[in-house]
Amino acid sequence: MAGAPKDSSTPTSTQIDTEKRAHHEHAERLEDFGGESSLPAPPNLSEEEERRLYHKIDVRLMPILSVMYLFSFLDRGNIGNAKLQGLIQQLDLYGNRFNIALTMYFIPYCIFECPANLVLKKFRPSIWLPSITVAWGIVMTLMGIIKTYEQLVAMRVLLGIAEAGLFPGVVYYLTLWYPRQKLQYRIGLFFGAASMAGAFSGLLAYGISFMGGTRGLLGWSWIFILEGIATVVVGIVAFVVMVDFPSTAKFLTPEERAFVVWKKKYDNSSVGEDEHFAFRHIVSAFTDWQVWAHIGVYMSIIAPLYGITLFLPSIINTFGYTTTISQLLTVPPYLVATIVLFIFAHYSDKWGKRSPFILFGLTMILIGFSINISTAPSGVKYFGTFFVVTGSYSAFPGVVAWLGSNLSGQYKRGVGMALQIGIGNFSGAIASNIYRARDSPRYILGHGLELMFVGFGYIAIPALMYTYTKINKRRDEAAASGNERKYTVQELRDLGDRAPDFRYML
Repeated sequence: MAGAPKDSSTPTSTQIDTEKRAHHEHAERLEDFGGESSLPAPPNLSEEEERRLYHKIDVRLMPILSVMYLFSFLDRGNIGNAKLQGLIQQLDLYGNRFNIALTMYFIPYCIFECPANLVLKKFRPSIWLPSITVAWGIVMTLMGIIKTYEQLVAMRVLLGIAEAGLFPGVVYYLTLWYPRQKLQYRIGLFFGAASMAGAFSGLLAYGISFMGGTRGLLGWSWIFILEGIATVVVGIVAFVVMVDFPSTAKFLTPEERAFVVWKKKYDNSSVGEDEHFAFRHIVSAFTDWQVWAHIGVYMSIIAPLYGITLFLPSIINTFGYTTTISQLLTVPPYLVATIVLFIFAHYSDKWGKRSPFILFGLTMILIGFSINISTAPSGVKYFGTFFVVTGSYSAFPGVVAWLGSNLSGQYKRGVGMALQIGIGNFSGAIASNIYRARDSPRYILGHGLELMFVGFGYIAIPALMYTYTKINKRRDEAAASGNERKYTVQELRDLGDRAPDFRYML
């Protein structure tokens, strides 16, 4: 197979002709995206024409996906704001009950993420993703009228089940549309909604707090009810505007659809894109060393991210501010994080590098938690929260895009990324329990364990960089020697990221 260049995502004219012939030779077997065999030959697009095409795709896909994820993150994290609006007192959440309620979200969330990615292809993104959005919106709305601790735990479990399919599903969905050097910016656009959710959560909690007492409900109930209803509306809109796969996207011309399918299929990371489901793809994901190494990287970022998301209002409240001011002070760190996130995503794609930006984000988290575990004045500690929020949110898209860029084959990538996210999110369950009320105001245990997770990243990231560099160098040397074995097109596709013409992204 004439694969993509080893050090560039832009094919040569010879490779384009060869790959187009391969596209036609195998078209009758390409069914995974539905109807690929009916597509015309992909056109030759200039760099500017290609840029306009992907901008057209961005305009159609990214707004609805970002809004869906904004409400997903808003709905899972608003319990931290509700805590300051009477939730603790009314539901009698004494001892570690609040922490247990947080934990019970993560257990089903982690368990159902991997199966959800397989369901995605069965039911199509335009049906599956809006359906689960409406489902968790209903759960969130009902959470506003609960009366007991047991009901809170049950609703958090249902929320975890309903939301489990969104993030891994959308990230996998994006890998079907964009080649890997265009991927992190899109994941950044999508995940930027999470950092914006942190900002909105504080503002909304501040505004909704004035509804406390309306119809006999406290402020925390209205936070859940109003945000849940808004989520249902977003899900209904998503049914109308979402599309499925590139080959069936009616907003693109047949030639544009052909180009997007071809670009993904012969992207250097995608030598296994035109496969049918087989159990071996699942086995391949479970037995791939890099999936497990990336779980360590994921945990090093996601534990601080969830820890700061769920407890930032409480942490700021210990600095001596009122509840109202504490809600408002959660906004600035998220605004800064959103800006830095987009900068990281842009230059990561532009330079074709993931690990340096993840390491930089990890260092910011290290600085932030080191400040907050110290005896520094409250103002300095608040400044430290900017480092934690910015580092965790800006690094996270790169963590997901890095593994997604280095797994080849639709099913292997879908399962591998779901494993990374599903298992990695158990660190979120841990983060839900390490900030105990009795440790206030310094939270030495919580901040200390977050620093431990940061240490995981400082071990896993250099190990991955070293191994990827070593494998790429070995494959370069084999190619330069001219003695490497000649493979058929199908053999290369079956090998996926283990093919001799595949180069891992650093």
